[in-house]
Amino acid sequence: MIHTITLIPGDGIGPEVTEAVVRVLKASGVAIAWEEHAAGIAAFERTGQTLPVALIDSVRRNGVALKGPVTTPIGEGFTSVNVGLRKALDLYANLRPVSNLPGVKARFDGVDLVIVRENTEDLYAGLEHQIVPGVVESLKIITERASTRIAQYAFAHARQHGRKKVTAVHKANIMKLSDGLFLDSCRRVAREHPDIVYDERIVDAACMHLVMNPAAVDVLVLPNLYGDIVSDLCAGLVGGLGVVGAANIGGDVAVFEAVHGSAPDIAGKQLANPTALLLSAIMMLRHIDEAAAADRIAKTLGRVLTAGRVRTRDLGGTASTLEFADALCQEML
Repeated sequence: MIHTITLIPGDGIGPEVTEAVVRVLKASGVAIAWEEHAAGIAAFERTGQTLPVALIDSVRRNGVALKGPVTTPIGEGFTSVNVGLRKALDLYANLRPVSNLPGVKARFDGVDLVIVRENTEDLYAGLEHQIVPGVVESLKIITERASTRIAQYAFAHARQHGRKKVTAVHKANIMKLSDGLFLDSCRRVAREHPDIVYDERIVDAACMHLVMNPAAVDVLVLPNLYGDIVSDLCAGLVGGLGVVGAANIGGDVAVFEAVHGSAPDIAGKQLANPTALLLSAIMMLRHIDEAAAADRIAKTLGRVLTAGRVRTRDLGGTASTLEFADALCQEML
Protein backbone atom coordinates (compact mmCIF):
# COMPACT_ATOMS: atom_id res chain seq x y z
CA MET A 1 0.00 0.00 0.00
CA ILE A 2 1.24 3.49 -0.88
CA HIS A 3 0.42 6.19 1.68
CA THR A 4 0.01 9.74 0.40
CA ILE A 5 1.21 12.10 3.13
CA THR A 6 1.62 15.87 3.23
CA LEU A 7 5.22 16.92 3.96
CA ILE A 8 5.87 20.36 5.50
CA PRO A 9 9.67 20.82 5.77
CA GLY A 10 9.32 24.15 7.60
CA ASP A 11 12.24 26.57 7.79
CA GLY A 12 15.52 26.99 9.65
CA ILE A 13 16.77 23.46 10.33
CA GLY A 14 13.40 22.07 9.24
CA PRO A 15 14.39 21.04 5.70
CA GLU A 16 17.54 19.30 6.99
CA VAL A 17 15.87 17.19 9.68
CA THR A 18 12.94 16.48 7.33
CA GLU A 19 15.28 15.19 4.61
CA ALA A 20 16.98 12.94 7.16
CA VAL A 21 13.71 11.49 8.42
CA VAL A 22 12.33 10.93 4.92
CA ARG A 23 15.53 8.99 4.16
CA VAL A 24 15.04 6.74 7.21
CA LEU A 25 11.36 6.16 6.42
CA LYS A 26 12.27 5.08 2.89
CA ALA A 27 14.86 2.64 4.27
CA SER A 28 12.21 1.11 6.55
CA GLY A 29 10.33 -0.14 3.51
CA VAL A 30 7.15 1.88 3.95
CA ALA A 31 5.79 3.15 0.63
CA ILE A 32 5.02 6.86 0.93
CA ALA A 33 4.14 9.39 -1.76
CA TRP A 34 4.95 12.83 -0.37
CA GLU A 35 3.04 16.01 -1.19
CA GLU A 36 5.45 18.76 -0.19
CA HIS A 37 4.19 22.20 0.87
CA ALA A 38 5.95 25.22 2.34
CA ALA A 39 4.82 27.04 5.49
CA GLY A 40 6.03 30.01 7.48
CA ILE A 41 8.83 32.18 6.13
CA ALA A 42 9.48 29.88 3.18
CA ALA A 43 5.80 30.00 2.15
CA PHE A 44 5.57 33.77 2.61
CA GLU A 45 8.52 34.33 0.31
CA ARG A 46 6.85 32.21 -2.39
CA THR A 47 3.15 33.00 -2.00
CA GLY A 48 2.75 35.96 0.35
CA GLN A 49 1.01 33.65 2.85
CA THR A 50 2.53 31.88 5.85
CA LEU A 51 -0.16 29.19 5.81
CA PRO A 52 -1.22 28.69 2.17
CA VAL A 53 -4.67 27.34 1.36
CA ALA A 54 -3.06 24.63 -0.79
CA LEU A 55 -1.25 23.29 2.28
CA ILE A 56 -4.45 23.11 4.34
CA ASP A 57 -6.28 21.43 1.48
CA SER A 58 -3.50 18.87 1.11
CA VAL A 59 -3.62 17.89 4.79
CA ARG A 60 -7.41 17.63 4.71
CA ARG A 61 -7.28 15.48 1.59
CA ASN A 62 -4.54 13.14 2.82
CA GLY A 63 -5.53 13.08 6.48
CA VAL A 64 -1.89 12.91 7.63
CA ALA A 65 1.07 15.30 7.59
CA LEU A 66 4.67 15.27 8.78
CA LYS A 67 5.91 18.73 9.71
CA GLY A 68 9.32 20.17 10.47
CA PRO A 69 9.82 23.20 12.75
CA VAL A 70 8.54 26.60 11.60
CA THR A 71 9.88 29.92 12.90
CA THR A 72 7.51 32.01 15.03
CA PRO A 73 8.67 35.65 15.44
CA ILE A 74 8.77 36.81 19.06
CA GLY A 75 6.79 39.94 19.92
CA GLU A 76 6.29 41.02 16.31
CA GLY A 77 5.73 39.76 12.79
CA PHE A 78 3.25 37.11 11.67
CA THR A 79 1.23 34.98 14.06
CA SER A 80 2.23 31.41 14.87
CA VAL A 81 1.90 29.05 11.92
CA ASN A 82 1.67 26.15 14.36
CA VAL A 83 -1.34 27.68 16.12
CA GLY A 84 -2.90 28.63 12.79
CA LEU A 85 -2.56 25.10 11.46
CA ARG A 86 -4.16 23.63 14.58
CA LYS A 87 -7.08 26.06 14.36
CA ALA A 88 -7.63 25.59 10.62
CA LEU A 89 -7.73 21.78 10.93
CA ASP A 90 -9.28 21.61 14.42
CA LEU A 91 -6.31 19.61 15.70
CA TYR A 92 -7.69 19.67 19.20
CA ALA A 93 -5.33 17.23 20.95
CA ASN A 94 -1.60 17.69 21.26
CA LEU A 95 -0.08 14.35 22.23
CA ARG A 96 3.47 14.20 23.59
CA PRO A 97 4.78 10.90 24.94
CA VAL A 98 7.85 11.43 27.10
CA SER A 99 10.17 8.52 27.90
CA ASN A 100 13.87 7.82 28.16
CA LEU A 101 15.74 6.85 25.00
CA PRO A 102 18.39 4.11 25.20
CA GLY A 103 21.87 5.55 25.51
CA VAL A 104 20.74 9.15 26.04
CA LYS A 105 21.87 10.67 29.32
CA ALA A 106 19.00 12.29 31.20
CA ARG A 107 18.12 13.78 34.57
CA PHE A 108 15.94 10.79 35.41
CA ASP A 109 15.64 7.14 34.48
CA GLY A 110 12.36 5.28 34.14
CA VAL A 111 10.34 8.24 32.83
CA ASP A 112 7.28 7.06 30.91
CA LEU A 113 4.45 9.58 30.79
CA VAL A 114 2.09 11.17 28.29
CA ILE A 115 1.06 14.80 27.96
CA VAL A 116 -2.43 15.39 26.50
CA ARG A 117 -2.80 19.11 25.85
CA GLU A 118 -5.93 20.90 24.67
CA ASN A 119 -4.82 22.56 21.47
CA THR A 120 -7.41 25.08 20.26
CA GLU A 121 -8.30 27.65 22.92
CA ASP A 122 -7.15 29.12 26.28
CA LEU A 123 -4.80 32.12 25.98
CA TYR A 124 -3.53 30.59 22.73
CA ALA A 125 -6.75 31.75 21.10
CA GLY A 126 -4.69 34.92 20.57
CA LEU A 127 -7.52 37.29 21.51
CA GLU A 128 -5.69 40.31 22.86
CA HIS A 129 -5.88 44.04 22.41
CA GLN A 130 -4.49 47.27 23.77
CA ILE A 131 -7.00 49.01 26.04
CA VAL A 132 -4.95 52.19 26.37
CA PRO A 133 -1.24 52.75 25.74
CA GLY A 134 0.69 50.62 28.18
CA VAL A 135 -2.24 48.34 29.03
CA VAL A 136 -2.89 45.13 27.07
CA GLU A 137 -5.69 42.66 27.75
CA SER A 138 -5.52 38.98 26.73
CA LEU A 139 -8.64 36.80 26.87
CA LYS A 140 -8.45 33.27 28.25
CA ILE A 141 -11.11 31.21 26.50
CA ILE A 142 -12.17 27.91 28.09
CA THR A 143 -15.25 26.06 26.82
CA GLU A 144 -17.07 23.03 28.11
CA ARG A 145 -17.00 21.48 24.64
CA ALA A 146 -13.23 21.66 24.22
CA SER A 147 -12.52 20.68 27.82
CA THR A 148 -14.80 17.65 27.63
CA ARG A 149 -13.37 16.60 24.28
CA ILE A 150 -9.75 16.70 25.48
CA ALA A 151 -10.65 14.81 28.68
CA GLN A 152 -12.37 12.12 26.61
CA TYR A 153 -9.30 11.85 24.42
CA ALA A 154 -7.02 11.51 27.47
CA PHE A 155 -9.09 8.70 28.99
CA ALA A 156 -9.46 6.94 25.64
CA HIS A 157 -5.71 7.10 25.10
CA ALA A 158 -5.09 5.76 28.61
CA ARG A 159 -7.39 2.80 28.04
CA GLN A 160 -6.04 2.03 24.57
CA HIS A 161 -2.43 2.00 25.78
CA GLY A 162 -2.90 0.29 29.11
CA ARG A 163 -2.33 3.41 31.20
CA LYS A 164 -3.66 3.34 34.74
CA LYS A 165 -4.09 6.98 35.77
CA VAL A 166 -5.15 10.34 34.33
CA THR A 167 -4.22 13.56 36.14
CA ALA A 168 -5.96 16.86 35.36
CA VAL A 169 -3.67 19.88 35.78
CA HIS A 170 -5.24 23.25 36.53
CA LYS A 171 -5.18 26.53 38.46
CA ALA A 172 -8.81 26.47 39.56
CA ASN A 173 -7.91 27.70 43.03
CA ILE A 174 -7.33 31.13 41.47
CA MET A 175 -9.16 31.04 38.10
CA LYS A 176 -12.29 29.53 39.51
CA LEU A 177 -14.48 30.07 36.45
CA SER A 178 -12.19 29.23 33.52
CA ASP A 179 -10.02 26.52 35.04
CA GLY A 180 -12.98 25.53 37.18
CA LEU A 181 -14.93 24.72 34.01
CA PHE A 182 -12.01 22.69 32.66
CA LEU A 183 -11.82 20.77 35.93
CA ASP A 184 -15.56 20.12 36.11
CA SER A 185 -15.46 18.76 32.56
CA CYS A 186 -12.61 16.41 33.43
CA ARG A 187 -14.46 15.20 36.53
CA ARG A 188 -17.58 14.36 34.52
CA VAL A 189 -15.56 12.36 32.00
CA ALA A 190 -13.64 10.62 34.80
CA ARG A 191 -16.89 9.33 36.28
CA GLU A 192 -17.51 7.51 32.98
CA HIS A 193 -14.20 5.63 33.38
CA PRO A 194 -14.19 4.13 36.89
CA ASP A 195 -11.51 1.61 35.87
CA ILE A 196 -8.94 4.40 35.42
CA VAL A 197 -7.59 6.27 38.45
CA TYR A 198 -8.28 10.00 38.29
CA ASP A 199 -6.62 12.75 40.28
CA GLU A 200 -5.94 16.49 40.06
CA ARG A 201 -2.96 18.75 40.62
CA ILE A 202 -2.54 22.50 40.67
CA VAL A 203 -0.13 23.39 37.88
CA ASP A 204 2.65 24.86 40.01
CA ALA A 205 2.57 21.90 42.39
CA ALA A 206 2.46 19.53 39.42
CA CYS A 207 5.67 21.06 38.05
CA MET A 208 7.39 20.60 41.40
CA HIS A 209 6.30 16.97 41.65
CA LEU A 210 7.41 16.28 38.08
CA VAL A 211 10.98 17.35 38.77
CA MET A 212 11.02 15.40 42.04
CA ASN A 213 9.39 12.12 41.01
CA PRO A 214 8.24 11.90 37.37
CA ALA A 215 7.73 8.13 37.71
CA ALA A 216 4.60 8.86 39.77
CA VAL A 217 2.87 10.38 36.73
CA ASP A 218 1.08 8.49 33.96
CA VAL A 219 -1.21 10.59 31.71
CA LEU A 220 -1.52 14.35 32.22
CA VAL A 221 -4.41 16.32 30.67
CA LEU A 222 -4.04 20.09 30.60
CA PRO A 223 -5.43 23.29 29.07
CA ASN A 224 -3.41 24.76 26.24
CA LEU A 225 -0.95 27.10 27.94
CA TYR A 226 -0.12 24.84 30.88
CA GLY A 227 0.24 21.95 28.46
CA ASP A 228 2.77 23.85 26.38
CA ILE A 229 4.89 24.71 29.41
CA VAL A 230 4.63 21.36 31.19
CA SER A 231 5.38 19.34 28.05
CA ASP A 232 8.65 21.21 27.56
CA LEU A 233 9.47 20.72 31.24
CA CYS A 234 8.88 16.99 30.85
CA ALA A 235 11.09 16.88 27.76
CA GLY A 236 13.86 18.24 29.96
CA LEU A 237 13.53 15.21 32.21
CA VAL A 238 14.69 12.87 29.43
CA GLY A 239 17.25 14.98 27.57
CA GLY A 240 15.43 17.90 25.96
CA LEU A 241 13.19 18.77 23.04
CA GLY A 242 15.54 17.07 20.61
CA VAL A 243 14.59 13.60 21.87
CA VAL A 244 10.78 13.71 22.11
CA GLY A 245 8.11 13.52 19.42
CA ALA A 246 4.62 14.98 19.15
CA ALA A 247 1.32 14.68 17.32
CA ASN A 248 -1.58 17.05 16.76
CA ILE A 249 -4.76 15.03 16.45
CA GLY A 250 -8.15 16.06 15.07
CA GLY A 251 -11.28 14.19 14.15
CA ASP A 252 -10.19 13.33 10.60
CA VAL A 253 -6.61 14.59 10.32
CA ALA A 254 -3.33 14.33 12.21
CA VAL A 255 -0.13 16.36 11.94
CA PHE A 256 3.07 14.88 13.37
CA GLU A 257 5.80 17.38 14.16
CA ALA A 258 9.07 18.06 15.94
CA VAL A 259 8.43 20.06 19.11
CA HIS A 260 11.70 21.99 19.06
CA GLY A 261 12.31 25.30 17.34
CA SER A 262 13.70 26.07 13.90
CA ALA A 263 17.17 27.07 15.22
CA PRO A 264 17.97 29.51 12.38
CA ASP A 265 21.45 30.08 13.84
CA ILE A 266 22.55 26.59 12.75
CA ALA A 267 20.35 26.24 9.66
CA GLY A 268 22.14 24.82 6.65
CA LYS A 269 25.08 23.52 8.68
CA GLN A 270 23.93 19.89 9.09
CA LEU A 271 24.29 20.18 12.88
CA ALA A 272 20.69 19.44 13.87
CA ASN A 273 19.56 16.22 15.49
CA PRO A 274 16.65 14.66 13.52
CA THR A 275 15.62 12.37 16.40
CA ALA A 276 12.60 14.43 17.55
CA LEU A 277 11.05 14.47 14.09
CA LEU A 278 11.93 10.79 13.66
CA LEU A 279 10.07 9.94 16.88
CA SER A 280 7.11 11.93 15.56
CA ALA A 281 7.33 9.95 12.32
CA ILE A 282 7.28 6.71 14.31
CA MET A 283 4.04 7.92 15.92
CA MET A 284 2.76 8.69 12.42
CA LEU A 285 3.54 5.17 11.22
CA ARG A 286 1.53 3.68 14.06
CA HIS A 287 -1.32 6.06 13.20
CA ILE A 288 -1.44 4.77 9.60
CA ASP A 289 -1.26 1.13 10.73
CA GLU A 290 2.40 0.59 9.84
CA ALA A 291 3.32 -0.69 13.30
CA ALA A 292 5.95 -3.15 12.03
CA ALA A 293 7.92 -0.37 10.35
CA ALA A 294 7.49 1.86 13.41
CA ASP A 295 8.90 -0.88 15.65
CA ARG A 296 11.77 -1.49 13.26
CA ILE A 297 12.82 2.16 13.23
CA ALA A 298 12.41 2.53 17.00
CA LYS A 299 14.59 -0.53 17.67
CA THR A 300 17.18 0.66 15.17
CA LEU A 301 17.29 4.10 16.81
CA GLY A 302 17.79 2.46 20.19
CA ARG A 303 20.66 0.31 18.90
CA VAL A 304 22.47 3.22 17.25
CA LEU A 305 22.10 5.48 20.29
CA THR A 306 23.20 2.72 22.66
CA ALA A 307 26.27 1.93 20.57
CA GLY A 308 27.21 5.60 20.72
CA ARG A 309 29.52 5.54 17.71
CA VAL A 310 27.36 7.84 15.61
CA ARG A 311 25.74 10.76 17.42
CA THR A 312 24.93 14.33 16.59
CA ARG A 313 26.72 17.10 18.47
CA ASP A 314 23.92 17.78 20.93
CA LEU A 315 24.35 14.20 22.17
CA GLY A 316 28.13 14.44 22.44
CA GLY A 317 29.07 13.17 18.99
CA THR A 318 30.37 14.64 15.75
CA ALA A 319 27.93 13.23 13.17
CA SER A 320 26.06 15.51 10.83
CA THR A 321 22.30 15.35 10.42
CA LEU A 322 22.48 13.13 7.34
CA GLU A 323 25.36 11.04 8.70
CA PHE A 324 23.16 10.11 11.65
CA ALA A 325 20.28 9.28 9.30
CA ASP A 326 22.58 7.18 7.12
CA ALA A 327 23.76 5.26 10.19
CA LEU A 328 20.17 4.38 10.96
CA CYS A 329 19.54 3.32 7.38
CA GLN A 330 22.64 1.15 7.35
CA GLU A 331 21.64 -0.49 10.65
CA MET A 332 18.28 -1.45 9.12
CA LEU A 333 19.86 -3.31 6.20
